[in-house]
Amino acid sequence: HERGSLKFGLCADVHKDIMHDADSRLKAFVEDASEEELDFIIQLGDFCRPYDYNLGYMSIWNSFPGKTYHVIGNHDMDGGFTREQVVEYWNAEGPYYSFDCKGYHFVVLDGNDENPSPDRPSGYARYLGKEQLLWLEEDLDNTQLPTAVFIHQGLDNDLGGIYNATRSRLVLEKANERAGFQKVQFVFSGHHHQDYHNEINGIHYLQINSMSYQWLGDDFKHIRYSEAIDEQFPWIKYTVPYRDPLWAIAEISGDTFKLHGRNSSFVGPTPEEMGVDMDAYGYPIVPYISDKEIIFRNS
Repeated sequence: HERGSLKFGLCADVHKDIMHDADSRLKAFVEDASEEELDFIIQLGDFCRPYDYNLGYMSIWNSFPGKTYHVIGNHDMDGGFTREQVVEYWNAEGPYYSFDCKGYHFVVLDGNDENPSPDRPSGYARYLGKEQLLWLEEDLDNTQLPTAVFIHQGLDNDLGGIYNATRSRLVLEKANERAGFQKVQFVFSGHHHQDYHNEINGIHYLQINSMSYQWLGDDFKHIRYSEAIDEQFPWIKYTVPYRDPLWAIAEISGDTFKLHGRNSSFVGPTPEEMGVDMDAYGYPIVPYISDKEIIFRNS
């Protein structure tokens, strides 16, 4: 499976509709990505809702000189928007789709299907429906290229990730069995606003931390910036923001994968200082995306 080297930029959970400085955060990413000569950039969901007043923010994203891709997050339809409206506003290829780049296959999934089960969890839909899973199976069988998957909600995290994650992972694993080689290599997700890496049956699941913050909720409300900002952006006080925007650059060259992350610090008191129950989050709350290196010996 000969292929060239490939570089792309990833950001997740910018939350334009919550953060007062989302535009400058996104701009920092796009400027860095533009200098890096990347093959494409992708955002992993919870990006912005399709309001007219977000068009300036969209123009920052669209100023990237190369290809750009979108993943739909659960909050992008807040305010009563449909997935179709979000896709159209972003000028995305669809709620789910795939594309090839330099000898690699990339699959974008939409984790917001309605779960038909009567005992489904309350809150946002976080499910891959039958139709999408059939499409995924077919899409994977139609490529012989090594593959990476992008999705908003984690396929490796049952703390609010995809409800039918095991079933969905099996679609990936069976595709690898049928191919006779490690076809699906990576799954990148956002949603959880954390930094971790799991390997399950040979597939690497990489969580890309939020560009902006971790959500702490009602019990830990704290005005992190000024009263004026709080008045205009009342949701920030439920979060612990990261001082600087976080994003990652991924590099695949031969059998080596590298993720170059970024470090920041918290604005205001840390979750530890506030007595946040860390066990409830499973993985640590951290203001960084860590560097990673994975070497494939079997491709």
